[in-house]
Amino acid sequence: MTPTTPDAPADRAPAPTATLRSGSLGTADIAFFVVSAAAPLTVMAGVAPLAILLGGIGAPVGYLLAGITLAVFAVGFTTMSRHVRGGGAFYAFITRGLGRRVGIGAALLALVGYNGMEIGVYGLLGTATQDTAHALFGADIPWLPVSLAGLLLIGYGGYRSIDFGAKVLGVLLVAETGILVLLAAGVLIKGGAHGLSAASLAPGNVLVPGTAAVLAFAFAAFTGFESTVIYRREARDPHRTVPRATYLAVGFLGVFYAFTVWIVIQAFGNAEVVRAAGEDPGALFFTAITTYVGGWAADLMHVFIVTSVLASLLAFHNAINRYALALAEEGVLPRPLARIHPRHRSPYVSGIAQTVLGALVVLAFWAAGADPYGQLLLWVNTPGMIGLMVLQLLAAIAIPCYFRRVRHQEGTLRTLVAPVLATVLLATAIVLVVTHIDHFTGASPTVNTLLVAVAPVAFAAGLPLAWWLRRRRPEVYESFAAEPDEAADSTPPSKDATASAPSNGLAQ
Repeated sequence: MTPTTPDAPADRAPAPTATLRSGSLGTADIAFFVVSAAAPLTVMAGVAPLAILLGGIGAPVGYLLAGITLAVFAVGFTTMSRHVRGGGAFYAFITRGLGRRVGIGAALLALVGYNGMEIGVYGLLGTATQDTAHALFGADIPWLPVSLAGLLLIGYGGYRSIDFGAKVLGVLLVAETGILVLLAAGVLIKGGAHGLSAASLAPGNVLVPGTAAVLAFAFAAFTGFESTVIYRREARDPHRTVPRATYLAVGFLGVFYAFTVWIVIQAFGNAEVVRAAGEDPGALFFTAITTYVGGWAADLMHVFIVTSVLASLLAFHNAINRYALALAEEGVLPRPLARIHPRHRSPYVSGIAQTVLGALVVLAFWAAGADPYGQLLLWVNTPGMIGLMVLQLLAAIAIPCYFRRVRHQEGTLRTLVAPVLATVLLATAIVLVVTHIDHFTGASPTVNTLLVAVAPVAFAAGLPLAWWLRRRRPEVYESFAAEPDEAADSTPPSKDATASAPSNGLAQ
């Protein structure tokens, strides 16, 4: 929790007696949050077959390229994390590099993006549980009670301490990745359908028209990896833990995704896998694991897809709570959202608010007779995904701008070359996603246009808010995304970390 100093502006939230549980999370714990948010089993079983259908057997390379792009972004991102120590993650980075107006717009975009990424997934929880109940017991259950029960369960998980959440996610993540490793072992031991092949890496199979769509799916599969920085105040030795967790998460996801897609291609054979994906994409992984491991493993995969969705929901819920906490401490959101539970040391009021918001959205879609997958999930999740990608782009642009204005001892590769390259690559990724938006939503051009517009509208809404704060609440505006006192960090800065730019050095 960022303490309020004696000269802190009156409009900023006063420091509560309880603080976040500092020193609770190690590298593996933070990586669990990030990888769990990505929901690797759900992404592979639910989305990878479409990537294969569109991009052919070269699809694994798309996931590697996306991972490399985000690793390049992480170079500048983690370097700047040693200098910007506040709890606002993306919006704090953007504010320090591009000014308060842009930073406030980014803060609203972050709230919309993270909430979109989580709330839409309650529709997926309902349909995934329906599918599992039907596959295992032949039962047909309604999706709404499942989604509402999930809201309560995730709300409780966020209410508890952060180390409790880390332990839960650790167990669930091992389960969902373990079932995919089991599939891989079966395919490798039996040699695939026609022997193992490296044809997926051949340029002729990668450089095909469908590769652009594969890249769009691949970038979407990494959404939320940057949330490592959100847990800085609860990390042990954050100057080392946060960068390590970021690289670990990106590296694991990139390699794991590419390897798993390659494995399922081997399971069917290069010549047959595209046809199989076209006939029934949802059954591709279940058919493969039934063939190479057994029907019992397919039953487990059904169960673990549900737990994978729950893990993703809990990870995003915790990230949203900490964003809301930081903005309440800034004085931008209502002050009660900054309250921290005295026992669990969690931002429980923010968690309750987020759970209520999720329930309202879910109930609204149910009342409108919307499909939980095709509309609640895809129409809410897609704008959130685009919003977080735009935040990544803004952060990449902010990094070299920030380091131009402050004294530092970081190298040019980290502060200029990597961020500029990441800016180009991330802009390309956003273009790919937007131009292939119909693959994500299956909606009409009018609906797709509205969904794409959510991110820029949310960002633009921050500009008049910034103007209003500057005129009516100048103390809040001037202290927005200001650095906490040195004493607020649980660990002193590393030797190469230098003082950040003073708040009056921000662009206005």
